[in-house]
Amino acid sequence: MGWPSQRRTVGTLALVQVVGGIGNGAGLAVGGLLIEDVTGSAGWAGMAVVATTLGAALFTVPLSNFAVHRGRRPALTAGWWGGSLGAVAVVGGAAWESLPLLLLGFLLFGASTAANLQSRFAAADRAEPAEVGRSIALVVWATTIGSVAGPNLTGPGATVARALGIPELAGPQVFSGVAFAAAGLLTWLMLRPDPLERRSASAPAPPRIAAALPHVRGATAVAITAVALSHAIMVSVMALTPVHMSGHGAELSVIGLTISLHIAGMFALSPLFGWTTDRWGAVPTIVAGQIVLVLACAIAGTAGHSNVQITAGLILLGVGWSMSVIAGAALLTRSVDPAVRPLVQGFSDLTMNLAGAAGGLLAGLVVAVWNYGTLTGVAGVLTLPVIAAIVLASQRKREHLT
Repeated sequence: MGWPSQRRTVGTLALVQVVGGIGNGAGLAVGGLLIEDVTGSAGWAGMAVVATTLGAALFTVPLSNFAVHRGRRPALTAGWWGGSLGAVAVVGGAAWESLPLLLLGFLLFGASTAANLQSRFAAADRAEPAEVGRSIALVVWATTIGSVAGPNLTGPGATVARALGIPELAGPQVFSGVAFAAAGLLTWLMLRPDPLERRSASAPAPPRIAAALPHVRGATAVAITAVALSHAIMVSVMALTPVHMSGHGAELSVIGLTISLHIAGMFALSPLFGWTTDRWGAVPTIVAGQIVLVLACAIAGTAGHSNVQITAGLILLGVGWSMSVIAGAALLTRSVDPAVRPLVQGFSDLTMNLAGAAGGLLAGLVVAVWNYGTLTGVAGVLTLPVIAAIVLASQRKREHLT
């Protein structure tokens, strides 16, 4: 694929990320509060993120296999439209005060997350090796606009909800459903040519996801570990922050602003981190990301009732996540043979989402038994396995050379 086609691909994916980001930001900002309102328990609040990340894990492998056979365009379209269906189910669950329907809705909501994550790999499918980091980063960066705007739709969402006769917290989910449907339509119409070579109808089916395991070694193992645990740290802290702030009397507008700035931290500096990955290397960028994540947990965990300090911590949480995930995705793309790359990428996204789901689930339990400060402390400790994986891979590489 030539430069004009690659530029068109990245441009299309970036546009879709803007639209889809509105849906993700709007829906997830109040997801925990919506479940807390229905169940009457803060301990259940983390289940919104847990169900969404589990849904992303559930859809990751089917969408990856679908992409291998039919191309990125139909696979990503299906993911966005699945998320739209999930948003509709969430609205129904809120209107009928049905926890099972809410959880089912957030599970389907995760299909949009799977599409969002696979878009960054779609941007790198035909990129030159020296520009993999920047291609991924540009698509990730585009999410900034929609994702930052999304959480600030809580006010307009409440107005829409009153007009529709549904609970006010369900209003942002209406925006999510429309945004995901639009993202799917844009993908279907504009992602041409398809960035991924497709298998012929007579080609053998791709191997099961377990076949990726032999390729998870060295740099690839470092990349997958960094992405998965960084995501677990981010999800666990972010999932309970709105509940923590609400318990201290913060208004919805303040909570929405905090989540918006957190999402801005996740995406706004993506081009910079793509550049550092391509220029200085993926591993140094990952290490820097882990340091920022520890700092973020320390600041948020000691914030007490200070909304300003907790917001600062959440911004840094997003920055550390961005550094680690962009560099990790680039490292994985470069370290795996193209013949098995979609399979290993699918395995990486699967572990990433499972780690996020586990983080969100344990976050609710930790806060219910102890407190938010304990949660941030536990989250910060998760950076240690990432550093250990980097050190171990470096030692093995030196031993191999001697």
